[in-house]
Amino acid sequence: MRICRFGNDRLGIVEGSSVHDITAALDVLPAYRYPLPSSDMLIANLDKVLERARMILPTAPSLPLATVKLLSPVANPTKIIGAPVNYQKHLDEARGDAALHHGNQIAVIHKTGVFLKAVSSLAGPSEGIALRKLDRRNDHEVELAVVIGKQANNVLRDEALEYVAGYCIGLDITIRGPEERSLRKSADSYCVLGPWLVTADEIPKPNELNLGILVNGEVRQDSNTRYMILDVPALIEMASSFYTLYPGDIIITGTPEGVSPIQPGDTVVATIERIGTMEVKVRAA
Repeated sequence: MRICRFGNDRLGIVEGSSVHDITAALDVLPAYRYPLPSSDMLIANLDKVLERARMILPTAPSLPLATVKLLSPVANPTKIIGAPVNYQKHLDEARGDAALHHGNQIAVIHKTGVFLKAVSSLAGPSEGIALRKLDRRNDHEVELAVVIGKQANNVLRDEALEYVAGYCIGLDITIRGPEERSLRKSADSYCVLGPWLVTADEIPKPNELNLGILVNGEVRQDSNTRYMILDVPALIEMASSFYTLYPGDIIITGTPEGVSPIQPGDTVVATIERIGTMEVKVRAA
């Protein structure tokens, strides 16, 4: 199932070129008072919401997909977790290009571990990318995004996929420079998630997906998730060994070779097999 957030915080199910508005299914969410739980309430209760959604789907109003403003499928993650240089060919290009590494140490992910992006960097595809530091290089990075579905702590890789709610396309935008990675990747709109959440049952093999990116119609990245150094279960195992993962937390799994600059006015089109395609406009902040 493909679940999207659109418009003024509406909830939809995508089928073909249509979005069925099943916002009424959110009525099954529990009522909370402050302090709110440490999770995304939709993802934490996704099974209940989808059960209700299936009941109302036959009579739900439909809209053309092309006419709706697509938001991030996840509204309130507690963490956005990144996997640095998690493809060997990207590791090679990063080590070999001073415009990418700026003198920073580029080590294998087994040594560096994962990193965190600010949750305020999260944006939906229709919100676009608002570039900062225009005197410096800003690069695109297409990545498979994993959305955690239930609380996970010290999870073993053999059980890791049981904790996944679904998958999205992720764009990890990076300002090049000497600062810490998490700072340069945490500007507002520098984590685009979308175009929808595809539930985990539809992607049983996340480590075998083609992914790529076009900028203004030009192919910039074209690879497959089989080339990740640490695959999806290994990343969940590593992250959950350091901190608890909560429903709605996002792991962006690293990008293949071919990262390159984007500028205001560009159009980025990212595609991942079995998820779909999202178009994102680039502007100046």
